[in-house]
Amino acid sequence: MVLQHCSAANWHPAPPAPPAPLAPPIPPTPPTGGTAATPSFYFVAIALLFAAAQAVPIELGHYAPALVHHAPVLSHAVHAVHAEPVAYPKYSFNYGIKDPHTGDIKSQAEERDGDVVKGQYSLVEPDGSVRTVDYTADDHKGFKAVVHKTAPTKIIAHAPVLHAAPVMAHAPLLHHY
Repeated sequence: MVLQHCSAANWHPAPPAPPAPLAPPIPPTPPTGGTAATPSFYFVAIALLFAAAQAVPIELGHYAPALVHHAPVLSHAVHAVHAEPVAYPKYSFNYGIKDPHTGDIKSQAEERDGDVVKGQYSLVEPDGSVRTVDYTADDHKGFKAVVHKTAPTKIIAHAPVLHAAPVMAHAPLLHHY
């Protein structure tokens, strides 16, 4: 602290001198980590918002005022709306597959008359047994299935299980990615 020389009755300390700057001041930097918004960021954000609005699966005309106003029409044409007749549901189909190369043997038959569906399918399982399912479905009883399984008619020889050869040496690992 430096004292000023004044009269003996009225003395007070001199104000301290400001320290000399060691380097020019550093200007503030924008935050890092991609938080600074650029014009391209705003463009992408608006484009994504527009794309999401176009992907709305409902028609907004029923829930909000119309976004596009059409010119007034002087005369309206009256269109008669005709409901399509509903065809009576009736069908029948069947198919079968017998592939000796893969062992895929199966069949299905189904018929529908109104709301009643009846059918059957069968398949040969890997152990050689045959599974047969008879099913019906209607509005009153719902879906019902009865499963029958028959014993294998022949013994299927399984293919021998092959085991991998033991590893003798490992390849060197690459550490210079």
